[in-house]
Amino acid sequence: MSVLTPLLLRGLTGSARRLMVPRAQVHSKPPREQLGVGEIAIGLTSCFICCLLPAGWVLSHLESYKKRD
Repeated sequence: MSVLTPLLLRGLTGSARRLMVPRAQVHSKPPREQLGVGEIAIGLTSCFICCLLPAGWVLSHLESYKKRD
């Protein structure tokens, strides 16, 4: 390595080190309103339908996917 390589690298990365990165303003507080039983049931049902139902379909039809027609 030459003597100038560290100086060149410092010059290239120096401007990137000085950039200000904005910090997220995240504050945790208790919820304004408590969730009801119906809202929780709707949320869990939608998670089941979106995530577990397609996976169950594929697993239950795995043998037919293995067959070559």
